[in-house]
Amino acid sequence: MVPIGSLVAGIMMEFLGRLNTIKLAALPCVAGWISIALAPSFTWIMVGRVLTGFACALGTSPAIVYITEVARPDMRGSLISSGPTLASLGMVIAYAKGAFMNWRLVSWICIIYTVVPVLLIQLFVPESPVWLVSKGRIEDAARSLRFLYKKYPQPEHTDQPLSEMHLNALLKERETKIAEAQRNVNRHGEQQSKLRGFLKPTGYKPMIILFWFFLIQQFSGIYITLFFAVTFIQDVGTEVNAFTASIFVGLTRFTMSLLNAWLLKRFPRRQLVMVSTTGMAACMGVSGLFTLWIKEGTTTMTWVPVVGLLLYVCSSMIGLLTIPWTMTAELFPTDIRGIAHSISYSMANLLMFFAVQSYRTITDLLGGAYAVQWMFAVVSIIGFLFALFFLPETHGKSLAEIEAFFAGKSQPPAQRASAERTAKTTVTEHLIRSPSREAKLKEVELMLKNKNGA
Repeated sequence: MVPIGSLVAGIMMEFLGRLNTIKLAALPCVAGWISIALAPSFTWIMVGRVLTGFACALGTSPAIVYITEVARPDMRGSLISSGPTLASLGMVIAYAKGAFMNWRLVSWICIIYTVVPVLLIQLFVPESPVWLVSKGRIEDAARSLRFLYKKYPQPEHTDQPLSEMHLNALLKERETKIAEAQRNVNRHGEQQSKLRGFLKPTGYKPMIILFWFFLIQQFSGIYITLFFAVTFIQDVGTEVNAFTASIFVGLTRFTMSLLNAWLLKRFPRRQLVMVSTTGMAACMGVSGLFTLWIKEGTTTMTWVPVVGLLLYVCSSMIGLLTIPWTMTAELFPTDIRGIAHSISYSMANLLMFFAVQSYRTITDLLGGAYAVQWMFAVVSIIGFLFALFFLPETHGKSLAEIEAFFAGKSQPPAQRASAERTAKTTVTEHLIRSPSREAKLKEVELMLKNKNGA
């Protein structure tokens, strides 16, 4: 249901907004948990899983797009990676509750996890200013910007309260998004054709890159080993308790996801992916060798494959497990970002489905667990080469700069940034300072045209 939910979310978030789509996702989620909690038979449990799976994708896709649009470039990767971090924490909590509570009670508790965030969003979170501007809602975009930046620290050289002019200076990245969104609105206030957006280099190039990136991610064995942790550990022939080891796998993933948020803020994406794939290849190579020796009875060090698996999970969390998901929204331009993210997210989950379902087939085809681990090592090496030669660097870059990269603009970055700042400062100042109900879309368009010499 996740691929289907992702595609539906892409359409809904373009017309209803990012936050409204998240709120609506709570409806099938609550219905699904009620179905599970009251299930008189297995059929109703499956109905509940279908509804919750659909709701999961319906709420996740717009959340990633929203974070992409409101976050600063230096914080974007860390904030998006907080999603998988919280998902890992949620899994640990769910497993812990399942160990001590009846599963029906756990289902009722999960409804609370669904409803409370929706209420908090309704009360405290403003809609994406990028989406608001793309719909011509200039006044709402200005209010959203003021809310998002009202807690910014005031400049060190003054004791005066943060003025609107100071706010303009602090909104450089938001200004870029506004100018970008304005360019995607024609003189009638309607968005350009979504189809034309996918036919441009800024549309199809990111999609091709993400397809190969996710294909490498899935067949490097990351999700196969996570979903088949117990089976995988049993297959390598270790004497370590498989269920105990699987718990350590989950805890390792959660711990490393916390570190990953810091890494994404400090280091370039390509470097993290190359370090990650190198570690994964080494761990799976050594683990596969010891698995073969255990099978042949030439070693008693049966704990080595388990340690190799844990280090493999650590290595994957540095880059290859998380970074493809952070790129599903930031690589695309505003006019198609919602739909493009949903398509790429759906594509990623389809690849995950086929990779996970093929585990047994691959094991039988290659002749054993040791060969599967070596295959994972080889694919990881391919991932290193992919990052080295094809993966674009997005760390610290604004969404406008990423779009310019795929568009192949030849203008020097410094010159282009200077021109954008000249045009966008007045636009954002207009948005922030305009009296309520007086900001008009045509006025902003005219200002943009005058600045750009149109």
